[in-house]
Amino acid sequence: MSKLHLLPSHFNALKNPRTLSPFPWKSPFPKQLQSCPSLSNTIRTRTLCSTAKEKENTKKTKKDPSTKPPWPVEENENSRPKVEYPSGEFEFKEITGWKNFVVKLRMLFALPWERVRKGSVLSMKLRGQISDQLQSRFSSGLSLPQICENFVKATYDPRISGIYLQIEPLNCGWGKVEEIRRHILNFKKSGKFIVGYVPICEEKEYYLGRACGELYIPPSAYVGLYGFTVEASFLGGVFEKIGIEPQVERIGKYKSAGDQLSRKSISKENFVMLTSILENIYGNWLDTVSSYQGKRHDEIENFINEGVYKVDRLKEEGWITDIHYDDEVISMLKERLGQKDKNLRTVDYRKYSRVRNWTLGLAGGKDQIAIIRASGSISRVRSPLNLSSSGVIGEQFIEKIRSVKEAKKYKAVIIRIDSPGGDALASDLMWREIRLLAESKPVVASMSDVAASGGYYMAMAAGTIVAENLTLTGSIGVVTGKFSLNKLYEKIGFNKETISRGRYAELLAAEQRPFRPDEAELFAKSAQNAYKQFRDKAAFSRSMTVDQMEEIAQGRVWTGKDAASLGLVDAVGGLSQAVAIAKQKANIPQDKQVKLVEVSKPSPSLPEIISGIGNSLFGVDRTLKEILQDLTSSDGVQARMEGIMFERLGGASFGNPIFQLIKDCLSSY
Repeated sequence: MSKLHLLPSHFNALKNPRTLSPFPWKSPFPKQLQSCPSLSNTIRTRTLCSTAKEKENTKKTKKDPSTKPPWPVEENENSRPKVEYPSGEFEFKEITGWKNFVVKLRMLFALPWERVRKGSVLSMKLRGQISDQLQSRFSSGLSLPQICENFVKATYDPRISGIYLQIEPLNCGWGKVEEIRRHILNFKKSGKFIVGYVPICEEKEYYLGRACGELYIPPSAYVGLYGFTVEASFLGGVFEKIGIEPQVERIGKYKSAGDQLSRKSISKENFVMLTSILENIYGNWLDTVSSYQGKRHDEIENFINEGVYKVDRLKEEGWITDIHYDDEVISMLKERLGQKDKNLRTVDYRKYSRVRNWTLGLAGGKDQIAIIRASGSISRVRSPLNLSSSGVIGEQFIEKIRSVKEAKKYKAVIIRIDSPGGDALASDLMWREIRLLAESKPVVASMSDVAASGGYYMAMAAGTIVAENLTLTGSIGVVTGKFSLNKLYEKIGFNKETISRGRYAELLAAEQRPFRPDEAELFAKSAQNAYKQFRDKAAFSRSMTVDQMEEIAQGRVWTGKDAASLGLVDAVGGLSQAVAIAKQKANIPQDKQVKLVEVSKPSPSLPEIISGIGNSLFGVDRTLKEILQDLTSSDGVQARMEGIMFERLGGASFGNPIFQLIKDCLSSY
């Protein structure tokens, strides 16, 4: 079962109240949560069916002529033209003739690490976190671009007879799951076999495994197809007992981070938003599984609601192909391929990732499309402990944008985003550079698991936005605040005196008292002003009126499907559709092959090499690198999606949020 957690906290402010800003988008979460590389990268979703229908009337906010933005805001409701976008659907074309001869010649003289025995099976194990960035060979993690590339190479590689896909518990979002599923279906068009093996059968794992066509699980498999749930945690009562008063200014009624700090129960707006997201996830899962099974929705729901945990039931009802241990599946594949060797001929994920596209005749054409990836939390500059693959560094990203803009060889650009946001200044500066780039060549934004708040800020600068069906996006809103600790100080006998000059000098410095009325008024006005800037730029970027954008902003998180119907994104699809749209915008024929150039290829740094060795020798998980990143502080305004945080560790799905509270409180002194 999958579980979505809402984890509130900003306990680092107890240690340093200046970590809260009077400006917008400053996250009220501790750095431990802020550094989460992606909203759904850290989620384990366990979900129950929710049948509540969303009913909501959003009030329009009147525009204040005194705060008219310095950029033109389009007033025409139908100003954004409706365009027919190509689907980018994969079509398998067998390599024949002279090209086939050249490919065989290249394989004959391939480098040692590119050689694969004929009749081999590509063995890939999907487990844990999956990054949207390219990974160096020293990295221990899985990379979505390399996983997808391996599927494409195996499709055309005459040495590969099929794929054996082992799917362990996944710790990524539904956007990446959908992209992998799409490549599984594309591979099957080659006529080669793909066999799935799932020892722990939950919703995401079954969703991918069933796409293989053949799915096997062991007799002792853990079966957890129980549905989906979403949980919201609130600290209002905890703060009240210990003498902490959160003074939260939330602009956007769906900005739930403020609720988590100040409320004791869920608000109506937050309930509506979370229910809508949950229904989208559950509905998509039902649609896909029912199409696999050839059954109606109600039949699938009835099966789930029975609480099936026995493996035999899955086989009886046709949910799996058969019940086999891993060695039995391997023996079956040997027999199918007629191999007499003692062991099945296999090539693993890492070795096959080193096989070049050029060797297989897949290097692309003369026309080049640049791909710039923005994955993880956004910051303006690199901190001392930043690894080269950690987050989106604004300065570096802008350098890449400018280099691509100046390079005439690139016909179009794809900005691939997998980010919940971060530093607002960095987001705005990148927004500006992407807009300038879009004036010189076509720019398409492609969303992965999440592109919300600062992540959406970047995306809305592109000419066209493509999102996955269950991408989490939007979150155009502001939340900020500080903690008043006067009652806590009284309880523990602590006193603090502040000497200041300037009427508002103590706005953030005086955590030992609540805001004065004039301070609260200034605080609210600054947050409101920041929200208007964010909202109005979104309206300008999406060719909407301010009133139209106000109805769908207010901090609300949308799925890609809903965002498309509201005009926040243009098309629902994956990276392949983004490429097809980029070709369309650049006047490149759809049947013409293009070369996709990754602008930021991974270069191993010393910490990565050390951590890679550590993984090999001591089994140190890549989470250690994230913890190192979490130790660094983040100053300045934040444009980050708050409220929906997924658990960092796959094994922590049963964790109690109160433990996080205690840990953060202890670390604050």
